[in-house]
Amino acid sequence: MTVTTLLDAGAMLRAAQDATGLGDWGDPTFISRFEQAVDKIRGARMDEEGELAAVANIHWLLTDRLRFFDDHKTYDLDREVIERPLFVTGEPRSGTTLLHALLSVDPEARALRFWEVMHPSPPPGLAAPDDPRRAQADAEWREINAHLPQWLKSHPYNDMLGDGLPEDERSWAFDFRAMTPTGWWRVPMGMGVAGLPVDAPVQYRIHKMMLQAIQHGQPKKKWVLKGFHAGRFPAFFDAYPDARLIYIHRDPVQSIASRIQMVADLTEGLTGKVDMAEQSRLHTRLGRESFHAIMDNPMIDDPRILHVRYQDFVKDQIGVIRAFYEFAGYELTPAAETAMRDYLVGNKGDRHGKFVYSTDLIDGDVEAIHAEFAAYRVRYGIDIERRG
Repeated sequence: MTVTTLLDAGAMLRAAQDATGLGDWGDPTFISRFEQAVDKIRGARMDEEGELAAVANIHWLLTDRLRFFDDHKTYDLDREVIERPLFVTGEPRSGTTLLHALLSVDPEARALRFWEVMHPSPPPGLAAPDDPRRAQADAEWREINAHLPQWLKSHPYNDMLGDGLPEDERSWAFDFRAMTPTGWWRVPMGMGVAGLPVDAPVQYRIHKMMLQAIQHGQPKKKWVLKGFHAGRFPAFFDAYPDARLIYIHRDPVQSIASRIQMVADLTEGLTGKVDMAEQSRLHTRLGRESFHAIMDNPMIDDPRILHVRYQDFVKDQIGVIRAFYEFAGYELTPAAETAMRDYLVGNKGDRHGKFVYSTDLIDGDVEAIHAEFAAYRVRYGIDIERRG
């Protein structure tokens, strides 16, 4: 029996080229990787409506990619120098987004914004205050929040809409390395965060190109960014040799349990159903692998990385940021500190309802996992969190 599908990789590539009049995909490996991504999407076995949504989504990403690479040549964006950027990292659910949000309100800082990475052409740095892409991204985020209402509880920063703060990985959406909710919320296939080829040097080339496009035409400010970079440190520091990075460390049990509930909420919102046992198995495994990878990472003690404890950040956010600025050779100005304190007062973490999770979600014995990561806790001085 012949199975028909609307997801024809060649046809979608040609449609994007016809729509833009462009043909440079920016990477000789892109077409084969795109074909693999399309195979993965077909594997979701969506109905015709789902496949139509996927085709429209793919067309958006492909046309953005073509225009993005063309802009880089047209505006000679390689001339833009990215100097001494600051990065936040850590395992999921470790306070990294709050830290990033606080850094972003420093008047002397610049962060990626969702409207910029969702619609990166023409260069966002040249955009006027009334650029329609801002309103477009706001509308898209209202759609995302309506589609994924529980996400606002675990990630209240989504109420910033198009002015919100994407993780660095979002700059790779049109590179088809992962399929995250902010790129694929209209497609009912869940979260595809693994299984596609990775090429860290190429990915950081695109990330830097995104920063160059946004910086172009604007006054120089220090970049403040957030992403999950530990597994790519060699390529990361090759791309940004003068970067400074702050790494927040949290009790693995709490990080994993919170991660399971958040991803389950997202999966249910995207597909209409969730298998909690499956999510528990998958994200307990992925979480354990990630924490072991920290201990085994040959670059984890690089002198450009400042390691801090989650418990210290929760107790004194401004104190941790002051230490990071000193580490990186920047001054925490009175204006920056005031803006950060005002943010904390005006943006309570439970403003959209309390995010509730339990360590009972973890696949396996919790005390055994505590024992498994005793060496990690000792290394970074982390206490076991006992939550009600």
